[in-house]
Parts: sequence; C-alpha cells; structure tokens
Amino acid sequence: MGLPVVAIIGRPNVGKSTLVNRLCRSRESIVHDQPGVTRDRTYQDGFWRDRDFKIVDTGGLVFDDDSEFLPQIREQANLALEEASLALVLVDGQQGITAADEAIAEWLRTQSCQTLVAVNKCESPEQGLAMAAEFWSLGLGEPFPISAIHGAGTGDLLDKVVSLFPPKDSFIEEEDPIQMAIVGRPNVGKSSLLNSVCGEARAIVSPIRGTTRDTIDTKLERCGKQWKLIDTAGIRRRRSVSYGPEFFGINRTFKAIQRSDVCVLVIDALDGVTEQDQRLAGRIEEEGRACVLVVNKWDAVEKDSHTLPMKEKELRSKLYFLPWATMIFTSALTGQRVEGIFALAAIAVEQHRRRVTTSVVNEVLKEALSWRNPPTTRGGRQGRLYYGTQVASSPPSFTLFVNEPKLFGDTYRRYIERQLREGLGFEGTPLKIFWRGKTQRDVDRDCARSQVKEIS
Repeated sequence: MGLPVVAIIGRPNVGKSTLVNRLCRSRESIVHDQPGVTRDRTYQDGFWRDRDFKIVDTGGLVFDDDSEFLPQIREQANLALEEASLALVLVDGQQGITAADEAIAEWLRTQSCQTLVAVNKCESPEQGLAMAAEFWSLGLGEPFPISAIHGAGTGDLLDKVVSLFPPKDSFIEEEDPIQMAIVGRPNVGKSSLLNSVCGEARAIVSPIRGTTRDTIDTKLERCGKQWKLIDTAGIRRRRSVSYGPEFFGINRTFKAIQRSDVCVLVIDALDGVTEQDQRLAGRIEEEGRACVLVVNKWDAVEKDSHTLPMKEKELRSKLYFLPWATMIFTSALTGQRVEGIFALAAIAVEQHRRRVTTSVVNEVLKEALSWRNPPTTRGGRQGRLYYGTQVASSPPSFTLFVNEPKLFGDTYRRYIERQLREGLGFEGTPLKIFWRGKTQRDVDRDCARSQVKEIS
C-alpha cells in the first residue's frame, strides 16, 4: 500500500492551490487570480510530524454547468477521491456558504471517503472561529479556520489530518522511481499518450490549445521498474505567451525537464519537426537529459513499406543535433507501440547513469588516434591528445587532456565524440566532453596515479 493521499476539494477560487503549496512548502501548483486555472489533478509530497503523505490538488467543482472542461474536472476529482484516504473540503470564510458549497457537500455525502472542512481566508484569529461556525451546517464535521496565504491554523488542521490516517505500519515505503517528462508543443498528443499508458483518463484531453497547465505526475510500473510520468504544458513561442496560467505552466515544464531522468519529446507525425520542436530538443540537450523521440499520430499517416525509414530520415535531418536519441513511431489513439517507449527509455536512463573505467576510455581514444591524427596548424604545430577519463555521469562527462585545446577544431571534436559513442555506446544520452590543456610532465604524473588507482 502506498502513502496516504489527501484530496483537496472545493469550488473555483477558494484557494485550493495556495493551500496545497502551503501544506507542501512548495510553489508547484499554479496560483492565479482567475477561476479554472487548475484542471487536472496534480500531486505533491507532504510531511507532518512523523507522517509522509501525498496531497492531490483538483480543479474547482461546478455541478450546474457543463461548459468548457467542467465535466472533465469533475471526472478528475472523482478519480482523486477513489484513491484518497481523506477529502479536505476548502471553503471561503469571507463569502460564507454558497450554493456551490452545498452542492459539493451533498455530493461528498454520497462518497465513502472521510472528510474534513477547512475554512480559508480567516486571517483574524478572533473572527475566524465565528466565520467557521457557519459551515457546521454543511454536515461534514468540524470546520477548521485557516489562512492558506499566511499559514494561520494550518498546523492544527494537519494535526487532525494525520490523526485520521491508517496506521503507519500499513504503508510500504517505495523506491525512488525513474522520472520521465513528456514534453512537446501544444496538441501533439502528450496527454493522450499519458492516458493510453495509464489505461484511464489521467489527464484532460481537448483539441483546445493550452488544456494542460500544471505538470501532472503519475506513478506506474513497467519493465520491472517504477516510473513517474510527468505530463507537461505544451510550449509555444515566447511571443505568443502572455503572463498568466500558461506562462507559469511553461516554467513548470522547464523545471520538469531539469528534474527528469529521461525526456520523451513528442512530435506530430503530420506536422513534422517545427522550429519549436527544435528549440525544445535543444533545451533537453542543454540540460543534459536522456531522450526518446516519440513520433505520435502515426495512424493518421498514409504509408507503405518505405514510409517509416523515409520519415525517420526526414525528421532526423531537422533534429541533426540529437543523433543519439532513439526514435519510435506511435499512436496514442490506438495504443500502437506506446508500451515500447518504456523499453527505450529504460535503456537511455541506464546509459545516462553509466560509468566507464579510464583504461577502457583510453583504449577507444587510442583506436581513434590510429585512424585519424589530430589536426596540424599552418605553422606545423600539431594537436596532441594525451589521455581521457570519465569525470561524471548523468549525463556521462569526459575530460580529455591535450597540449592545447585551441588546436582541436569542431570537426575533430565531433570525430572524437563519434568514436566514443561507437566504442562505448551511450545510446539515448548526450555526452559532455571537456578539452583541457596540460604539459607533458602533468600528463605523465596523472597517468601514473590513474594506473596505481586502478591496480589497487
């Protein structure tokens, strides 16, 4: 059994995302002064006293309106309650009880999940109890006056929350999962891909651009490993993005790339590689993340036996700076090859974390030098590559010691990187290579130290 889950439930604009950020001591949930900012359910880690738990933020519930996204938001809230140990109902103490609050209370009474009521915007301790007293009439138990912005009353609320959890020994601590960020332009099928993998409506899918705003974390098991899938907001050109929920969503997408082990870059098979796809790919490479290229909507392409290799050649010609990334053609709609993403991602993560001994690195460099000598300047000065060693992983990073880095141009540096990949593998991950100048005496000393270390 995983950690206990607390679902935050309430109507729009009562401060649910602010409360989630306060209880989790983070700024992950998007907070903005307009209703309907949160649409999907998003998870964060919480801790109070000696208990770890999960908090799930949900969209604002409206039962008497079926306009844009509201039915899907209700469905997401239902799914959150199914896995929750506790539903924390948030209401607005300054506005008092509304018809929407009463509708939510009536709906919750039909659910099996235990509930607590938190009355937000009670900044004054004296007036807070009086403001909260009104909400006894909802019939959901004792209302707790709090201020999500200032933190007043949240300690007492958390004391009550953890007291309602099942015993601590009934939960098994899970190993750290592999973090996979699903990134791409708007409407390439990121959320559809997530739903196809999960076998449920984990994220709201709509042809309207900008449907996904928060980063959506989902845990599951594939290929004998634990994974955390992070669905992200689609990234448009900077000049097309105004300040607001979309701006915050894009910032969280960039953070998701930074904290991921592997990125799945989703490309539309019909549109091909666009300028924005290239920028995203460049961002992934800059951050040093492993990557799998997923060409989605393959079912919509008319094809014969030559279409796939021709399409791959066309796409790679525009993503020429990611020759190391594996590519797979999928359809989130039909489920075609979707599960194959995990096998490729597992290989990429393994290579991303891999380390190679100094002796093996130098065997590959020796072979590379035997085929092609370093360049010589017009003045007759030739570059000398003494030895190399791997200095880090995630991503694999190498330092090559040479007589003068300026003597090695881009062409020869690309040749050495290509030889390292051919000799050592590292499929699916970028390599970082640092060229460092050294005197011959320093080289002899370091080589001797390296040999002693490897023998011992």
